[in-house]
Amino acid sequence: MTTPFDEKILEEAYNWVDTNQKVVLATVVHTWGSSPRKIGSKMIVNEKGDFSGSVSGGCVESAVIGECIELIKNNKSFKKLEFKVSNEKAWDVGLACGGEISIFLEQIKT
Repeated sequence: MTTPFDEKILEEAYNWVDTNQKVVLATVVHTWGSSPRKIGSKMIVNEKGDFSGSVSGGCVESAVIGECIELIKNNKSFKKLEFKVSNEKAWDVGLACGGEISIFLEQIKT
């Protein structure tokens, strides 16, 4: 089920693609414990690093934006990211409160 907020994000993604920008759609596909966004939350990122929507917040979101830009640069179609409190980078990306989140990145192709 999409929400009006999701529809706005997808409309903006369409507009970016329509102006020949490369765009990645990031979607929360799994959460456990403390997670600021629910499953299905979306964010779009273009090749310049502009973004709309949210999949987490703080450092996790910054890491997701960086991964989206790398996906575009390497011309990859998709990637799954997992952030867990057990990762050695947990403190760096803001999961020290004890949660898990998985985010699926998919480059939008025309």
